[in-house]
Amino acid sequence: MDSPGYNCFVDKDKMDATIQDLGPKELSCTELQELKQLARQGYWARSYTLRGKVYQRLIRDIPCRTVTPDASVYSDIVGKIVGKHSSGSLPLPEFVDNTQVPSYCLNTRGEGAVRKILLCIANQFPDVSFCPALPAVVALLLHYSIDEAECFEKACRILACNDPSKKLIDQSFLAFESSCMTFGDLVNKYCQAAHKLMVAVSEDVLQVYADWQRWLFGELPLNYFARVFDVFLVEGYKVLYRVALAILKFFHKVRAGQPLESDNVKQDIRTFVKDIAKTVSPEKLLEKAFAIRLFSRKEIQLLQMANEKALKQKGITVKQKSVSLSKRQFVHLAVHAENFHSEIVGVKEMRDIWSWVPERFALCQPLLLFSSLQHGYSLTRFYFQCEGHEPTLLLIKTTQKEVCGAYLSTDWSERNKFGGKLGFFGTGECFVFRLQPEVQRYEWVVIKHPELTKPVSLESTTILSSPCHSVSSDPADRLSPFLAARHFNLPSKTESLFMAGGNDCLIIGGGGGQALYIDGDLNRGRTGHCDTFNNQPLCSENFLIAAVEAWGFQDPDTQ
Repeated sequence: MDSPGYNCFVDKDKMDATIQDLGPKELSCTELQELKQLARQGYWARSYTLRGKVYQRLIRDIPCRTVTPDASVYSDIVGKIVGKHSSGSLPLPEFVDNTQVPSYCLNTRGEGAVRKILLCIANQFPDVSFCPALPAVVALLLHYSIDEAECFEKACRILACNDPSKKLIDQSFLAFESSCMTFGDLVNKYCQAAHKLMVAVSEDVLQVYADWQRWLFGELPLNYFARVFDVFLVEGYKVLYRVALAILKFFHKVRAGQPLESDNVKQDIRTFVKDIAKTVSPEKLLEKAFAIRLFSRKEIQLLQMANEKALKQKGITVKQKSVSLSKRQFVHLAVHAENFHSEIVGVKEMRDIWSWVPERFALCQPLLLFSSLQHGYSLTRFYFQCEGHEPTLLLIKTTQKEVCGAYLSTDWSERNKFGGKLGFFGTGECFVFRLQPEVQRYEWVVIKHPELTKPVSLESTTILSSPCHSVSSDPADRLSPFLAARHFNLPSKTESLFMAGGNDCLIIGGGGGQALYIDGDLNRGRTGHCDTFNNQPLCSENFLIAAVEAWGFQDPDTQ
């Protein structure tokens, strides 16, 4: 590691075992697709010199605000801000939220430089209110900067990015919290085995998932974080979700076969990430990350927006106002045994169902809207009790003591838009399930097989409509809830037949059959394979109904 100017902040003895300067020294590639491949393959990972050049180029090309602080600004302000403090005694700005500055093989001068740079950033970016990822970013960039001023300029360009399609790092508590909720949603959809383990071993799953950025920005060893950052600078925020999901998958693989050694799974994951070299190489971690089949960046952006909207509606925008977040009730605590009573499921089964619903509703309490044993066996009464509630949960118990149901994303009043005719509505967040005799959930087929479709561009959602989906004039409503079928080019309409209701029947899922069909008297039903959910029959194909319940989601703050 003899790169001129790149080593004044680094403890060389530690770095020798971490990054050798053995790779190529130049990069001629200019095409984005080729850059993606080279970043994923670690083309510049073994060359300290080349990585510095690549970072300089990639960060220089970030589209930024017109006025962005540069190296000369740092030279002008650093003396005034630091004053007479020694570097080691400098406080950290409030927006890092007591985050520890990772050492990343920096020497004493380097560790002090990180604090100075963070304080200067706080001075120049008063709008950045919550950014716990920034210390790790600055500490890494210091490796590839000739001096503090250059590192400051690079960090400022990352913060000042003004390309709405290229989100980089969260800069507010609202953005951070919605990212945590979005990560929880992604775990629920793409890492179901790991999610099941988290539900089993933790009291508050959302608090475990709220740690996901810390795994990357702080706990990962330097050579791993640098590999992630290589790809992140090329591909953006989505990379972070992918790598965090891969970490959770590897943790589950190791943990699932071992006895529980502690009751603090949050700390266990942190320890696993710190010692990840014992389990998996950086190459294998990235390989696993990019093997996960996610939706496009735009679809994840829609989910992020839906979660932000839900937090705003709860009045949660800054940390000081979010006392309730530290007491968030999720999975084990959202369904209270003393307040919950159902004729169809017990508390444990309801908690299992609650662990499947989107994060923005998992914070709510179950509210019984309709019970056939209380309100009678009438579909008309069912609609009357459920209208005005979104989403809802349908539970069915057959005379053979089988239990199945559906999570339904959309208000049943939407059926009225079809003028009395049977029409489908809803979104891809709908799913069907069975609980007895065995537990099984079936999600929208597009989630398991994204190759069936190509996402429609985000801009086109402002003008696209379909018989199944009305388009609101409010842009926030057009982009939420997540997975509206209008956001996809589907091979046929059968993949988006989520829910339908008429006077004579209620239907969930369609195309080649129906996942659930219930008659107008709530006495008889049938179930079979359908194209929407690609499900097996949820119970006996033709069944008699013993009980039907519909549950809503009640915000704890409104009780």
